[in-house]
Amino acid sequence: MKLLREAGLEVTVWTEKRALSKQELIDHCIGKDALLSVSSRLDAAFLNACRHLKVIALHSVGYDNVDIEEATKLKIPVGNTPGVLSAATADTAFLLMLATSRKAFYMHKQIQQGKWGFFEPTANLGIELYGKTLGVYGLGKIGTEMARRCKGAYHMDIIYHNRHHNEEAEKELGAVKVSFDELVKNSDVLTVHTALTPKTRGVFDYHIFSRMKPEAVFINTARGAIHNEEDLKRALEEGLIWGAGLDVTNPEPMHPDNPLLDMPNVSILPHIGSATVQTRDAMAVLAAKNIIAGLKGQRLPNIVNPEVYEN
Repeated sequence: MKLLREAGLEVTVWTEKRALSKQELIDHCIGKDALLSVSSRLDAAFLNACRHLKVIALHSVGYDNVDIEEATKLKIPVGNTPGVLSAATADTAFLLMLATSRKAFYMHKQIQQGKWGFFEPTANLGIELYGKTLGVYGLGKIGTEMARRCKGAYHMDIIYHNRHHNEEAEKELGAVKVSFDELVKNSDVLTVHTALTPKTRGVFDYHIFSRMKPEAVFINTARGAIHNEEDLKRALEEGLIWGAGLDVTNPEPMHPDNPLLDMPNVSILPHIGSATVQTRDAMAVLAAKNIIAGLKGQRLPNIVNPEVYEN
């Protein structure tokens, strides 16, 4: 806010603790030159109704909630906030891995329910992570940060599946690029750090879970739609995999009576991957800088659709 106002911009803020409807968002954008959006769905209908916008800045690194093709067609530059949330999101993935491996969330609930009673030395045992194999689906900045934590803390072997080689991670961490099939079959912990695209949507389904190790832990801090939640539940119930840690669900928010919330070997958080003061502040700064650049007619520092600058 300080950066925007120092740049001489007049700022209108939505302060109600509810999401705007599509029409409300359109109405609020009438007469405005820019939109800084935290989580709204910006589809083709919205973009065409607000084609006057000179820039859209997202307060996120992901942009699957925006029709980028339509924005590009309308020559609206869209900016995001990459890089600054990598460490915080990797911390969340690591937290979910560790909590799931020791059934921590479930055991906390046992205390609340008055079930911390007679000591049973073989009840509710977890699994150890030392020397296991971490499989990373999408070894970009966040995936690499997660791999560093697992290598340093538990001396885990790192395998990954990407479209391209991550030479830095291969040199630093001994990471090995493998096929998707090898990733699925050989990972003791499989952590998802890819973007949501038509190719990755629903890729982790019952068929894929059935090919994983029965002692494997599935972690997703990317986007909930990358895994099929009903299939995940079934795989856990049938013992096809050992556990799961989710910071993202489908839909969001998750309904409070979802059976996954009561499973001993499942840990779920409400999409808090980047939820630290430092990270959210850094994201806000990047978003503000995108707004300021766009309104000055300059190229956005972090541009999702650089094609808008062609011709």
